[in-house]
Amino acid sequence: MSNSNLYENMNLIDIYAAIIANMQDGAYFVDKNRRILFWNAAAERITGYSADEIIGKDCPSSNLNHIDEEGHPLCQVGCPLFATNIDGKRRQERVFVRHKDGHRIPIRVNIFPIYNGDEIVGSIELFTQDSPTKYDDVLITKLSGMAMHDGLTRLPNRNYLRSFLNYKLSQFKYFGQMFAVVFADIDNFSDFNNNYGHEAGDAVLKNIAETFRRDVKKDDLIGRWGGEEFLGIFMISNEYEATILAEKLRAVIEQTEVIYNEETLHVTLSLGVTVVKMDDSADSIVDRADHLMYESKSKGKNRVTSD
Repeated sequence: MSNSNLYENMNLIDIYAAIIANMQDGAYFVDKNRRILFWNAAAERITGYSADEIIGKDCPSSNLNHIDEEGHPLCQVGCPLFATNIDGKRRQERVFVRHKDGHRIPIRVNIFPIYNGDEIVGSIELFTQDSPTKYDDVLITKLSGMAMHDGLTRLPNRNYLRSFLNYKLSQFKYFGQMFAVVFADIDNFSDFNNNYGHEAGDAVLKNIAETFRRDVKKDDLIGRWGGEEFLGIFMISNEYEATILAEKLRAVIEQTEVIYNEETLHVTLSLGVTVVKMDDSADSIVDRADHLMYESKSKGKNRVTSD
């Protein structure tokens, strides 16, 4: 049989799949929702995860936990696969991936879109280990946390919040995934510092942070915007949920007691909550929530104002 006849009797998709399955670079394919549909043998070798452990999961739940060189958790604040799924642009990145055994390995990734006609149906990532060096995951995670978290409260800092917010804006504009932004400010915070000292103020901040940490779901984020201000970003299904979740935060903090030098300190929040709009930027939605929070202050504090 001639080569031409041989090719005519073979499915080109099967040929391409066989090449990718046996190449030395790791390769995987995700659909538009970043659900992993293919995971080759080299990907198993590099990461330690078998295809059975990975296929069917979306990127955020895969335990690969990609971070970039600045420590940004890419699945949450800047996934290049997500970006390629949206704009169809090829991307090259250097990232750290978590091996199944727990250490971090540096990899170089090449990402390109897959089309069905004119429609992007997903993306392929090809990756290779950037160096033979393995990095301690605890150290990498600690350094990432230092870059992206507030030193006192250990909550996400403003840079992390802005990155996460921009990511959620992209998801909303392309997939319609609604979210709400809550801007919260501790009422009469200067009184804690003036009457009890700055250590008391720090104790209040850390106590509120711990309360927030217990109440935040996987797809949401709440962090310290600055001073006594906090910003929350919450996925919602309906607009009315925004006020409900903000009211829940207010009520939880109102019932929280901070014990400092054998005294019981009571804390309240004033909150503003708004739902994302199609023409929003990160600045516009934060400004709107901030102004609503000030309305709560002007109305007597310890309350929620929505638009």
